[in-house]
Amino acid sequence: MTTVIPVRAAGSAPELTPSEDTRPAAGRFRRTVGRTTPWLVRGVMGVAVLAFAVLAVGPHLLGYRTMTMLTASMAPGIEPGDITIATPIAVGELTEGMVITYHMPVGDHSLVTHRVVSVDRAEDGTVAVQTKGDANEAIDPWTAGLQGDTVYQVRAVIPEVGHLVRLLRTPVVSQVLLYGAPALLAGWLLLTIWRPARNETEERA
Repeated sequence: MTTVIPVRAAGSAPELTPSEDTRPAAGRFRRTVGRTTPWLVRGVMGVAVLAFAVLAVGPHLLGYRTMTMLTASMAPGIEPGDITIATPIAVGELTEGMVITYHMPVGDHSLVTHRVVSVDRAEDGTVAVQTKGDANEAIDPWTAGLQGDTVYQVRAVIPEVGHLVRLLRTPVVSQVLLYGAPALLAGWLLLTIWRPARNETEERA
């Protein structure tokens, strides 16, 4: 039996296995970052646009309300930092068990989101309700008379987003976003436009 042993010509470069990558690690890292960064920026911008649409544009166009839950009175269904989305319904449709957002009739008349436990309809058409937080042991110590023809019922809950909204409203973060976000976007667009085309032949070499 004859065995053929390949002989490399003098001065020729050694053969590399197909799986071997001779590019420096730093070069590979830069290329990976270069491919990942545009998608990361697009993702962040997409989330920001979606949040802006839901929290700022939607209430004006579609008529719903958003509110950040500050307490754990409705836990575990609604935790502190969650955002609730409430839509208006006719007061006549209000029933026990609904979760509504209304102005409490005591103190500073701030908004509260609790579950209806009783509905009292008077002969003159006025409606009064008693409510209770799911995590509270006792019913709220007041009876709330509902003004107007509608009341806001909670339809959906967006977990944890309220923490981000409160962070964005702090002065430092607001200033960074006001000046930094446009600069970042402009820089990314400039890099996208004027980035030199990759020389594929050079990369293979």
